[in-house]
Amino acid sequence: MPKIVILGAGSGFGGRLSVDIMSRPALQDSTICLCDIHAERLDKVQAYVRRTIAKHNLPTQLEVSLDRREVLPGADFVITSVSVGGGAYYGFPFSAEVGIPRKYGVDQSVADTVSPGAVFRFLRTGPVQQQFLRDMEELCPDALVLNHTNPMCMLTWLHSVDTSIRNVGICHGVQETTRRLAGWAGVPYAELSFLCAGINHLAWILELKRGNEDLYPRIRALLDDPEKTKGEEVRFEILKHFGYFSTESNRHDSEYLPYFRRTPELREYFKLPSREVPEEAPTAREWLRDAAPGSPEGGPVGELRLSHEYTSGIMEAVVTGVPYTFNGNVMNTGLIANLPEGCCVEVPCMVDRRGVSPCHVGALPAHLAALDRSNIAVQELAVQAVLNRDREAAFHACCLDPLTAGVLPLHKIREMFEELWEAEKHLLTWFDPAHTGRVPETCAA
Repeated sequence: MPKIVILGAGSGFGGRLSVDIMSRPALQDSTICLCDIHAERLDKVQAYVRRTIAKHNLPTQLEVSLDRREVLPGADFVITSVSVGGGAYYGFPFSAEVGIPRKYGVDQSVADTVSPGAVFRFLRTGPVQQQFLRDMEELCPDALVLNHTNPMCMLTWLHSVDTSIRNVGICHGVQETTRRLAGWAGVPYAELSFLCAGINHLAWILELKRGNEDLYPRIRALLDDPEKTKGEEVRFEILKHFGYFSTESNRHDSEYLPYFRRTPELREYFKLPSREVPEEAPTAREWLRDAAPGSPEGGPVGELRLSHEYTSGIMEAVVTGVPYTFNGNVMNTGLIANLPEGCCVEVPCMVDRRGVSPCHVGALPAHLAALDRSNIAVQELAVQAVLNRDREAAFHACCLDPLTAGVLPLHKIREMFEELWEAEKHLLTWFDPAHTGRVPETCAA
């Protein structure tokens, strides 16, 4: 009977992953422990999960707590999906992380991977994750951590060098990209085979096949049809000039490379509007919209239907011993030969009762590895900043961001960095030389 703890259960992932867990027969007798420091959101998610358990007459046990130390003891799996200091993609501090760089000409679209916004997201999130790890070392040292929080590479890297707790970073960029490619190629997804490797949000579809047929010619043929590539101008431009399709999305990838967002003219050419940051969460998930606290009989309950997330499949494989393959974020132990040893890479993985076994990929095409290394440099310095409480390393991370370096001279990057720091200094107490003890853990109101 596995014990599964979800930290940040009030986020969009809490209800969705709970349904995924309950959709797999081998996990239906699990104890799901929902934990969040936001009581109202936690109440809504737990009410939704309870209604689902009742509707389907499941043996799943549910525990709910505002204090992770109450639910971590003996956990087999810990899922993390948190936003520190405010909403993940609305309100402050996300509004500052997008708005302040934009004032200086750095127009970010997502600000959660590299870029100044992502660096500051990591600076406020990394120290809190370290506190999670200290608690896990004490209360569930054998747990497998499945992280969904961004910046994925930075957090996976920090986790891997800061603790012996097993972990893997989970993203849906590979699934969503390959499903789109299958649609463009006119091939049922179940018949598609692919090899994808690189780094999170900038991995590369190295092979795309149905049986022995190479499907890349079908994808490249779309370059001559602007109507079919509409909304994907960036990724098809990358394909046209670098020869391979990249993961995540059009707007994501426009931010990680210096070719698409440097000027208003480029953004207009590639149809890349500036990011508008709402003050409040713009949409409500099903469990937030319909689940009334304490009313398990009220509101609709979704069917037991798996999402495209890998997480429940990984846990099922560990429990049953039946192998499961996925693309995960792990440390580079020679897996990709021409990316730095010890960085975070996204590669095919196999998991069974023994745990996660990443697959050796070899060398990426040299030009693709070079593009990834430009992002890895930012990640490395950001991780060093948190590990060493080094403010200047955080500044250097911003200096090396490809988009920022393509827009600003160093003295302007310094001004932007100082303004961001001033805006978020109450969330950055970890870097105060006088700071001792734990850092505050806060969320959106």
